Amino acid sequence: MTEKITVLGPVDYLDSWEMVEAFLADAYETGDAASIAEAIAIVARAKIRIDEAEEAQKPSSCS
Repeated sequence: MTEKITVLGPVDYLDSWEMVEAFLADAYETGDAASIAEAIAIVARAKIRIDEAEEAQKPSSCS
């Protein structure tokens, strides 16, 4: 039997605004513009996921 291996990226771990804040703080501490730019791009993708998860938690307005 072959097991499927799932590779997770940084965006997979950014599942809350607290995690995003810590991730960006680490990037800014490097002082490296390329690292900061990459972190911002990752956070942009994570924001989509976080927003979708928050929206899914809201009660539906349809009856």
